[in-house]
Amino acid sequence: MDAIVKNFPQALESNPELDRPSQKEAEDAVRVLLRWAGDDPQREGLLDTPTRVVKAYRELFAGYDMNPEDVLGRTFEEVSGYDDMVLVRDIPFFSHCEHHMVPIIGKAHVAYLPSGRVLGLSKIARVVEIFGRRLQTQEAMTAQIANAIDETLRPRGVAVMLEAEHMCMAMRGVQKQGSSTLTTTFTGAFKADPAEQVRFMTMVRSR
Repeated sequence: MDAIVKNFPQALESNPELDRPSQKEAEDAVRVLLRWAGDDPQREGLLDTPTRVVKAYRELFAGYDMNPEDVLGRTFEEVSGYDDMVLVRDIPFFSHCEHHMVPIIGKAHVAYLPSGRVLGLSKIARVVEIFGRRLQTQEAMTAQIANAIDETLRPRGVAVMLEAEHMCMAMRGVQKQGSSTLTTTFTGAFKADPAEQVRFMTMVRSR
């Protein structure tokens, strides 16, 4: 599906450091949640939990402090005329549902058709990581990855597929473990040519 692309620079600008609560305020909020859940934040096993949770959240949501343009800025032109598909598949990612703040666990497949320049392969995985470490919907994350690569590298086309299990379906609500959600976004030649989409899908599924 073609998802609506959220503007990723705005995501960064809406969370400047000055607008963030202090470490103490964040830890106090965790204590409130512990009390709300029915436990005692002063008991021995929970005394250090607020500090641990805030530290974990800083890591889990580190994507708000990173700009994909910085990661994608360096490209390589010495490719000996190579202009066919570059595909990195099975990139594991962990994200969090923006509706329930529970994990999304999956893998990404990202391809592009070069137009004179190529990316270091690790940069593609880093872009997945940046958008994964934010509160997300899978549809938006799929489009954000494609949009970031498309705008920075200017290739002939980008294809992105995410497949993931959502803990908001597995742990709560309908509680259907093992179900997966698949989303795709295509730009440029991938969007215009169904044969390129089929080739992308075939390469992703081939083992």
